[in-house]
Amino acid sequence: MVIRVCCFLLLLLCFPTLSANNIEQLNSTFSKQVNSQLSQSSIPGGAYVMVQHGAIAGLETFGYIDKAKSDKVNEHTVFRLASVSKTFAATLTTMLAQEQQLTLSDPITKYVPDFTLAEVGAAQKIQLKHILSHSSGLMPNAYDNLLHENWSMNKIINRFDRVTPICQPEKCYGYQNIAYGMLQPVIEASQDKSYAALLKERVFTPLDMTDASVGLKAYRAQVNTAKPHVLRKRVRTQTKDKQGRYIRKNVWRTVKVTADFYKVAPAAGINASITDLAKWLIANLGYAPQVLSPTLLTELTTPRIRTQKDLRKRYWREYLTDAHYGYGWRIYQFKGRPIVYHSGWVAGFRAEIGYSPDLDVGFAILINAESNIINKISSQFWSQAYDLFAQPLPDLAKSTH
Repeated sequence: MVIRVCCFLLLLLCFPTLSANNIEQLNSTFSKQVNSQLSQSSIPGGAYVMVQHGAIAGLETFGYIDKAKSDKVNEHTVFRLASVSKTFAATLTTMLAQEQQLTLSDPITKYVPDFTLAEVGAAQKIQLKHILSHSSGLMPNAYDNLLHENWSMNKIINRFDRVTPICQPEKCYGYQNIAYGMLQPVIEASQDKSYAALLKERVFTPLDMTDASVGLKAYRAQVNTAKPHVLRKRVRTQTKDKQGRYIRKNVWRTVKVTADFYKVAPAAGINASITDLAKWLIANLGYAPQVLSPTLLTELTTPRIRTQKDLRKRYWREYLTDAHYGYGWRIYQFKGRPIVYHSGWVAGFRAEIGYSPDLDVGFAILINAESNIINKISSQFWSQAYDLFAQPLPDLAKSTH
């Protein structure tokens, strides 16, 4: 027991720390780097935030809300969060479970009785905790394609009677949106309130996330919103790179926001500003225990299922040594230390968010274009943060002697 305590204290002493000057230095150089990369990819607009020790350490905005340059992006410009929405749905579901309003071992069929699978009894084996961790045994992204059609959620759910699981629950990872959307009736059954109302009451209002909302109607009601952009084409410029190749430039097209993934609000239905995400990061780092308790945060970020494919993720693969999914969050081992992370992608928008318990630092970035540059920027941030501030990991084998 004494050895374990000593090892734990040694780990704490070896964890990296950041001073205010250090994070300001990082923000100063990083903002120029991001501005250059967004410009090179012709991204219409974006914003990022760094948080440290319970406060905003750096917040930068870039470009415009649309290709026409109608208005500049500012700290309250609302973007779609896409799958970053899952972090909120999982938090609310787990919060209600800890209050004994529901049980994570409940079968999803208790709340969605029309959900059946081709294998008799298979649907009843899928519990809420399996939905939260993408370990339901369903094939990845089951029936996501139907969200783009004029199909209601009820009609899509009734289609699952043709699906045979690819494994037993908890035995394999399969990322889901439709299944995650089934958390809405679960949450609403707990207190007879709408998902949007409960999220506002339990999360948005207590954390003062004044720009955050749920759904298409709420997005359209906002005045200061980023508009989505999809790639129209890539054109060759007259400028050459260091290898003598002509550099190609992205040409983006502004498109309308559609209802498709808003149908699965827990999976992809939240709208928010970069300021909202700053407050969300601060809370998840433990600075709002009256809203997100330490036991809640621990349960959300406990690794549940290994996500081997993430180790091959572009821009991240050179840094990742392990990857899991918890409840609504990914847990990466980045250069040997944990980062709690999620990304989002929906027509015309990209979002990424993550925090390091070791560094007591969080980072989020939003852009209004479908570009993988966001993956590169996020991985660069974490690499630079750890390179600047991390001390060597302790050798626990030696420390026990």
